[in-house]
Amino acid sequence: MKPMIHNPDRDGIPAVSPDPALYRGTSYFLDHESATVRAFAKAAVADAKDCVSRAVALFYAVRDQIRYNPYSISGLRSRYQASHIVEAGEGWCVSKGALMAACARAVGIAARPGYADVRNHLTSKRLTESMGTDVFSYHGYVELWLLGRWVKVTPVFNIELCEKFGVVPQEFDGAADSLFQEFDGAGRRHMEYLQDRGPYTDVPFAEIMNDFKERYPRLHAALDHDSGGDFAAEAEAERALCD
Repeated sequence: MKPMIHNPDRDGIPAVSPDPALYRGTSYFLDHESATVRAFAKAAVADAKDCVSRAVALFYAVRDQIRYNPYSISGLRSRYQASHIVEAGEGWCVSKGALMAACARAVGIAARPGYADVRNHLTSKRLTESMGTDVFSYHGYVELWLLGRWVKVTPVFNIELCEKFGVVPQEFDGAADSLFQEFDGAGRRHMEYLQDRGPYTDVPFAEIMNDFKERYPRLHAALDHDSGGDFAAEAEAERALCD
């Protein structure tokens, strides 16, 4: 069976089939054939010897080389292409997930983005106020086909941000699922999964934007108005107040 290739005007849809052969092709958002993505992936896996070690190397490259910035949320489709994320050097869970999936495909690993609704107990006051809730819908993760099964990974919070938040960095060994840990380094509640929306063939851009428009009207209205913000600095300042 041939891998899927999506048209530029078509978003991802729920991934019904578990067949890994369907999740290796290029697509609008997972543009792994672009020179930018291929170069990023090639550099990340330079010392890897097999598919598992390549997956692990990609996880840490996306986690730490692409800074997590929730203020990079955009209403522009092009901002979710994997090639754009490499060029920007920053992203949030949805865009970093797209990059991870694209990089995996670039090195021969079947991959697909997945989404879940989560309650994030460690966020900045400003971000929570702009969202109006601590529930984050369409939190992005990635499923990788490794050793005959789908494995979930979340290469989202870079290590510097984890240190500012007091959160133990997420790790990945290539075998076990690597989703956000339930508690932080001090034993406080960190991330709580509420609903798993499952894997998709590509980023469901319009679906996510429509959900955000209804669920987070203030945040959605501010998209692409350059509201700025330094999430890492906000996290560090708020943690200092609690210490």
